[in-house]
Amino acid sequence: MKKFDLQERLVKFSASIILNIGMLKKNFATEHLTKQLIRSATSAALNYGEAQGAESRRDFIHKMKICLKELRESQVNLQILKEADLIDNKTKFGAITNECKELVAIFASSIKTTNK
Repeated sequence: MKKFDLQERLVKFSASIILNIGMLKKNFATEHLTKQLIRSATSAALNYGEAQGAESRRDFIHKMKICLKELRESQVNLQILKEADLIDNKTKFGAITNECKELVAIFASSIKTTNK
């Protein structure tokens, strides 16, 4: 991967979730969780775009915190899917889960640094 393009990583993370949803077992719980997962993952990417156009430092931090909140929601959702044994391809979703974890760490660190 190139230097450090957060927007690109967020877009690829969102796309990987959309492209791999079909690898989950089909039932009511999965349908409910996957709809929410798509919303939270794509929201993080979209809100990061909003943060890039922030009108002030305070606005930037607020939008970054929204991204972090959505990524944490995605992370918990992925954990639920795993614990409920709803994932058919654990390797692929393991990579998605790891990327989500890394993004959470990046955003938490960025917010902390920006607040200083």
